[in-house]
Amino acid sequence: MHPRAPPKRSSVSSFESRVSVLLLAMFATMATVYVAGRLWQDAQTRAYLIQELDKRNGQGQSAISVDDTLKRIGCREQQKKLSNLEMDLAAARQGGFVPKQLSKIDGTRSKKKILAVIGIITTFGGKKKRDAIRKAWMPTGAALEKLADEKGIIVRFVIGRSANRGDSLDKQIDDENRQTNDFIILEGQGEPPEELPRNTKSFFIHAVENWDAEFYAKVNDDVYVNIDALGAMLTTHLDEPRLYIGCMKSGEVFSEPTHIWYEPDWWKFGDKKGYFQHASGELYVISKTLAQFISINRSSLRMYAHDDVSTGSWFIGLDVKHINEGKFCCSWSSGAICAAV
Repeated sequence: MHPRAPPKRSSVSSFESRVSVLLLAMFATMATVYVAGRLWQDAQTRAYLIQELDKRNGQGQSAISVDDTLKRIGCREQQKKLSNLEMDLAAARQGGFVPKQLSKIDGTRSKKKILAVIGIITTFGGKKKRDAIRKAWMPTGAALEKLADEKGIIVRFVIGRSANRGDSLDKQIDDENRQTNDFIILEGQGEPPEELPRNTKSFFIHAVENWDAEFYAKVNDDVYVNIDALGAMLTTHLDEPRLYIGCMKSGEVFSEPTHIWYEPDWWKFGDKKGYFQHASGELYVISKTLAQFISINRSSLRMYAHDDVSTGSWFIGLDVKHINEGKFCCSWSSGAICAAV
C-alpha cells in the first residue's frame, strides 16, 4: 500500500486567516479615515455656525478700546443735547419767540434797553422829504445817537437797491448815508413801487435781527412824528406781548387793473371785495413778538399789492391785540402823535 499524502488544510486555513486580518485592517483604516473626516467636517460646521451666531448677536466684533468707548458715549451725549435743543427751539418758534440776540447800533453794542426802532420807508427821489424830516423831527449826527442812548428810540430811513446795482441812484444813497449815517439799506431788495410790501417786511426782519427793542414802527416819508408823544404812549403797553397799533381801517378792494389801488388778488377777499381790518400804512407799530414772527416765517408770508394790507394779513389768525389808535390817523387827525404833509 502506498502511504496517503498529508492534508493541505492547515496551509489553506492559515492563508485565509491572513487575508481576513488584512481585510479587517484595511476596513478599520478606512473606517478611521471616514470617521476622522466626518468629525473634522462637523467641527468646521460648528465653528461656522458659532461665528454666524456671534455676528448676529453682535459678539463677533473685536474688543472696543476704552478710548473708542468714551468717544461713543460722548457722541451719544452730544446727540441727546442737540435733540433737546432742537425741541426747545421748536417750542420757542411755535410760541413766537427766538433766542435773544445781542443788540447792535451801527455795529456797536446798545448801552440802554431799546424802546422802539422806527423805520421811515423812503425812495430814491425822496431826498427833499428826508431833509425836511431831518429838520422837523428826526435828529441828526450826535443827537441821533443821544436819542437812542437816553430815550431808547432808534430812527432810520429804509431803502432798497436800484434794479441796476451800483448805478448813480445807489451811489447817491451811499454818499448821503456817509454824510448822515441814518439809513438802513436793504441790500437784497429792489426799490420799485411794487417792492414796497417786500421792503416793509425786510425792514422788520433787519430791525429785529439787529436791535432788541420792545416795539418796531413803520412810517412813510411824508409823515411827521412826535417822538416824545410816541415814546410815552408805547411805554403804557410794555406788558402786552402781541400788539398791533395803528389807525385801523378796511375799505374797498379794487379789481380794475387801471385803478390806482388795484389789487391783483382781489378775488381772495370775497364777493363784497372788502379788506379786513388793518392799520393805515402812514404809521403803525408792532411789538417785538410780532416782529420775531415775521422774521421766523419770512419765506411763507404773502405779499399783497399794498404794504399796509400785507402787514395786516400776517396777523390774521394769530392771537394779536389790535389797537385802533386815533392819534395814528395822520391824514385826518390833529392828534399828538403824527401828521401827514
